[in-house]
Amino acid sequence: MEQIIERLGRLDVASVSDAMDKIGIPCGLLGIHAVVPGKHICGRAFTVHYVPNGVVKGNVGDFLDDVQPGQVVVIDNSGRLYCTVWGDIMTFVATRKGIAGTVIDGVCRDIPGILENDYPIFTKSTYMVTGKDRVTVDYVNKPVAISGVQVCPNDIILADDTGAVCIPDAVAEKVADIAESIEKTEQAIIAEVKNGSTLKKARAKLGYHHLQTHEEG
Repeated sequence: MEQIIERLGRLDVASVSDAMDKIGIPCGLLGIHAVVPGKHICGRAFTVHYVPNGVVKGNVGDFLDDVQPGQVVVIDNSGRLYCTVWGDIMTFVATRKGIAGTVIDGVCRDIPGILENDYPIFTKSTYMVTGKDRVTVDYVNKPVAISGVQVCPNDIILADDTGAVCIPDAVAEKVADIAESIEKTEQAIIAEVKNGSTLKKARAKLGYHHLQTHEEG
């Protein structure tokens, strides 16, 4: 595993979100939550874009053959809640291939199969109605949008029980540096309180109120 994935993978999404606030780039994928609790994923995005079916009906999942181990499948289904784009067969294949997880701006189904495979998937909700004959894959590995945030191929997706964030590849090292510093400061504040300090004094001493403040330039 490449070093930057390892570094970001040791962090939680809240720290990374704070770091992204610090550099002024939106990253939070609003409304995306874990289907299987307790999962923590970090990997490069393989992006997929869906559109409603037209006269000619396309496929809804064959792209999975092209996803590499360790990647995160990121599906832009425009937040559609009326049909799914992921189920038990795709879960089985993804698990077998060693795919890191899936993020969907939309819904998935076959939750018993997802739980049985212990597969990390993060979605807006769950719903049983198939996407076949309703939506189709428009393209893969081009920029997509999840909850209004752009996700490009090879951007880094980090997700845990708190939610999911997208870290643009170009700023990944900087984000890791800032997020690691934030987590170190927060642990220092806890240590100060354990040693008898008030929360107010500990936060003031360690500059808590400026950790996430965006700095111009």
